[in-house]
Amino acid sequence: MSPEILGLVSLGALFVGIFVGFPISFTLIFLGVVFGYIGFGQVVFYLMVLQFFQTMRETLLAAVPLFIFMGYILEQAGLMDRLFTGFRLLLAPVKGSLYIAVLITATLFATATGIVGASVTILGVMAAPIMMRSGYSVRLSAGTIAAGGTLGMLIPPSVMLVVMGPVIGVPVTELFAAAMVPGVLLAVLYTAYAIIRCYINPELGPALPVDQRAESGYEIMRELVVGIFPLAVLMMSVLGSILAGLATPTDAAAMGALGALLLAVAYRRLTWPRLKEAVYRTIQTSSMILLLVAASNFYGAVFARLGTATMIADSLLQMQLPPMALLALILGLVFLLGWPLEWVPIVLVVIPILLPLVIDLGIDLVWFSILVAVCLQTAWLSPPVALSAYYIKGVVPDWDLKDIYIGMMQFMVIQLIGLIFILFFPALALWLPTLLFR
Repeated sequence: MSPEILGLVSLGALFVGIFVGFPISFTLIFLGVVFGYIGFGQVVFYLMVLQFFQTMRETLLAAVPLFIFMGYILEQAGLMDRLFTGFRLLLAPVKGSLYIAVLITATLFATATGIVGASVTILGVMAAPIMMRSGYSVRLSAGTIAAGGTLGMLIPPSVMLVVMGPVIGVPVTELFAAAMVPGVLLAVLYTAYAIIRCYINPELGPALPVDQRAESGYEIMRELVVGIFPLAVLMMSVLGSILAGLATPTDAAAMGALGALLLAVAYRRLTWPRLKEAVYRTIQTSSMILLLVAASNFYGAVFARLGTATMIADSLLQMQLPPMALLALILGLVFLLGWPLEWVPIVLVVIPILLPLVIDLGIDLVWFSILVAVCLQTAWLSPPVALSAYYIKGVVPDWDLKDIYIGMMQFMVIQLIGLIFILFFPALALWLPTLLFR
């Protein structure tokens, strides 16, 4: 058996192992060792040590636990609840006000955390009860919560973009800049869809009754100032320092984590149990991601040494399809894989396999990265495996899973429209990084 075919067999075994339910990290290490030893002998052990040490010495990856910790601390500080309350009171007389409040809150909080599960869960806990009391559509409510929660995957400081940068070989600072406009575009599309639906059929989202509105303008301003101003200062400090070139993503993440701690102290929400919970969840999440990074780097190195990635790229190039058709084929594959898999194995295993083809086609890697990120974000809204649905169902058991799925699929279509915009208008992703860094 040729080394290239051996690599294909290992890839098939990897997907079988993932679908069966084996831990992805250990599956990657095991298959890398076994097929590497078969393919080129004892060199595989030296390769494994090299790849693991390279991952541990990558200073950029230190930003992952710091950004995760910042998100969990801000969650414990209750800032998301403050944001939602402020926008809910401000927009109370407007049709579909709760949908708009959810999406604005999700967009702003996405700048604080890239953890989709946490965002969807908090939005569900905050918004679902008042949506049910106000007679809002279950399907549209579930769709806005799920779609808003996924924005954290794309809008900086996205953990996925931090991991994706070294994998694809582009600066994370450029990815952060490139993701800003597409992230805002998707948020605007979601909000416009909800508003239009409510004005066509006001029963989907009526204006809030008088007893749920603010008693005075002062109450609204107080909630908005207390909820928005501290978070805005923190996010402008973190993202502004990165985009202005004043700090690396790791330095900015450390500054953001410290700022989140100070905010939690200022709001008198930093108790020992909450701090312990945030630290524990940070260690749990970041350990999973960083072990996967190291394991996938090792497996990817074995896969590349076997020559399979080059063979796949050459085979696709021989099809002589136009570059846009091949790009659409790649994005379609990423989108379909996002149904059963999370973003981590796709970014760390699948994308490196396809990367030689993307480079041969001359596709801008920053633009390609954002297209992949939007595809993976879309997959969070795609039944039957969409994890967002189970987060919502877990915190709102009264909602039927079928209604949650139907609501999410509406926003999946909106997401695909956004993806098409970015695909045919690359400037949406490339304008800001070109302005700042090129």
